[in-house]
Amino acid sequence: MMISFKSAIKLGVAATVPMLSCQNSAKKPDVRPNIVFILLDDLGYSDIGCYGSSFYETPNIDRLASEGIRFTSAYASCPVSSPTRASLMTGKYPVNTGITEWIPGRQATNHGGPYDKLLAPPFTLMLDTSELTIAEVLRENGYRTMISGKWHLGEDSLYWPEYQGFDINKGGWRAGQPFISDSCNGFFSPYGNPRLEDGPAGEYMTDRQTDEALKFISDSREDPFFLYLSYYSVHNPMQAKEEHVNKFRLKADSLGLSEMNPFTREKDWIRSYMSDDFRERILQSNPVYAAMIWSVDENIGRVLSTLKELGISDNTIVIFTSDNGGLATSAGSPTCNYPLRAGKGWMYEGGIRVPLIIKDPMAGRQGVIADFPVSTIDFFPTLAEYSGAEIDTSKIDGISIVEGYKTGRFQTRPLFWHYPHYNNQGTEPGSAIRFGNYKLIDNFEKDRVELYNLERDLSETNDIAKSEPEKTQELLSLLKEWRKKYNAKMMEPNPGWVGLK
Repeated sequence: MMISFKSAIKLGVAATVPMLSCQNSAKKPDVRPNIVFILLDDLGYSDIGCYGSSFYETPNIDRLASEGIRFTSAYASCPVSSPTRASLMTGKYPVNTGITEWIPGRQATNHGGPYDKLLAPPFTLMLDTSELTIAEVLRENGYRTMISGKWHLGEDSLYWPEYQGFDINKGGWRAGQPFISDSCNGFFSPYGNPRLEDGPAGEYMTDRQTDEALKFISDSREDPFFLYLSYYSVHNPMQAKEEHVNKFRLKADSLGLSEMNPFTREKDWIRSYMSDDFRERILQSNPVYAAMIWSVDENIGRVLSTLKELGISDNTIVIFTSDNGGLATSAGSPTCNYPLRAGKGWMYEGGIRVPLIIKDPMAGRQGVIADFPVSTIDFFPTLAEYSGAEIDTSKIDGISIVEGYKTGRFQTRPLFWHYPHYNNQGTEPGSAIRFGNYKLIDNFEKDRVELYNLERDLSETNDIAKSEPEKTQELLSLLKEWRKKYNAKMMEPNPGWVGLK
């Protein structure tokens, strides 16, 4: 394999990551596992059967959990999409990549509106090709690499997956969701996606993404491979196969859910100028959303079956997670994250805590629950360790979790978030830190610090900042030091702010 000059620079000295050349192309031993990384879009923590949902049905994902490790304190590195995806690729906090908001972000069309108390700082609009991605590390270490699905890390095609370490790109481009227009039909073909050819009219995108992934698995079974199966589901638009929608409409009717009001509108978190679209869902009962999850689960079942049929299941690590919390406070609010508070875009647990399942056949642990906190930033070093690649850990923020889930022992460390933006979920900008059982939120909008003990108060209903001032000051100091370390961009007062209606 030829190594480009740019790749060599990104990888550092030759000893850092084993490199192959045309003169030295001997394969490594086949002990290197295949890696299938399944990322869902906007899937909430409670949207999976094994995580507590009784309305949505996920038998294949539940089976995956029974055969592996289910994490109960896994976190997205940001409450919205693009920053988390950049963290996955680089092992860095969003503040360290400069991508702190979804691309292109709300500020692209509404920067400093009259009802925004603060002005959001600018942020990076692409994952720069100077960043070392996990796909590049794995490819340089002899892996075939593919993305099937969502990328959302750059408006310009020069920053899309094929320039970031992926041999094959099926569906990854600038968009964060399927579009509906005169020429494209959302989740149903035609897609209007320049990196995914249209299929037959009516073809469902989740099925198509999986078809492309299965072809890659079959073609790559003789070599180690990295498949990034990045589903566009369950992001808006809410579209699913009619037969599946009917299945869950009947289920909702039989349980009496269709007769219940699934929403609440609490004035304490909604700025009054916002429309009635901003309402929090408190009940899982949306049949279309349930049908989208069902289709994803069916297709994950297809992936697992194919791995087994090809005889490579025992040498394939499967990871399943989400890019942020479920959409619970706007845009139709299709899901409820209970017992977690709020949802996508928020610093509360509903916005950042996500499901995470790892099936590692070599670990010898099945049906295990891991409760130590992990973050998206940890996937880069974890996947590098799977492959045997050596990386410069001083240039990343995450740590490998392999030893932790194999032994059940994991180092206690703080995790951080920084989100200095308003968005279309009605959220309030801020920073946060979790350290041990405590979590502190520095709310920029309200100039208020909140403290919660997650062991006693998972729903974050009891703010103990005033009753535990020493712990509050300890965590706030750590958070400020972290922001200073990364030169985190902060918000400024909006001179055009007119106050709230």
